[in-house]
Amino acid sequence: MTFVTAFNKLVTEREEIVANAEMVRQTLCDTTELEQEKATLGQELAVLVEMTQNCIAENARIAQDQGAYQKYYNGLVERYEAAKSRFDEVTEAIAERSAKSERLAGFIKTLRAQEAPLANFDERLWGCMVDYVTVGVDGGMTVVFRDGTETRENMAQNRLKNSKHDD
Repeated sequence: MTFVTAFNKLVTEREEIVANAEMVRQTLCDTTELEQEKATLGQELAVLVEMTQNCIAENARIAQDQGAYQKYYNGLVERYEAAKSRFDEVTEAIAERSAKSERLAGFIKTLRAQEAPLANFDERLWGCMVDYVTVGVDGGMTVVFRDGTETRENMAQNRLKNSKHDD
C-alpha cells in the first residue's frame, strides 16, 4: 500500500474522521484541570518558599533547639520538592497535550482542505498527516495518521495485482 492509497481512504471518510479528530482534540487535549492544578501548585510553592525563608531567618535571630529546627526545615524542603516535582509533571503534561492539540488541528485543517483523492505522492501531505508507518514481516504496511487512524494493506498482494495489470 502506498501513502496515496492510505490517504485516499481518509479522504473518502473525511467528514467522519474530522468529527472524530475534533472530539479527540476537545477531550484528550483539554488542559483546563491541569492549568488549575498548576496554578494551585505554584501558589503552594510560593508559600513553601516563604515559610522556608522565615524558618531560616528565625533560626538566625533566635536561639532554638537545632534538632527541632533541622527537622522542621527538612520537612519544608521535602514538601517543596514533592510539590515542585508534581508542578514539573503537570507542566510537561500541559505541553504534551498542547502539542498534540496543535498536531490534530493541523491534521484536521489539511484533511478538510483536501477535497479530491490524490493521484501522486505529496511530500507536504506526508509530513502533515502521517505519524508513523510500520512494515511487517508479512509484507503488510500500516500507515498511522496523526489522528490515530490506521490503514493496512498487504504489499505483496498489491505487487501481484500491479504485475498482472502490467502484462
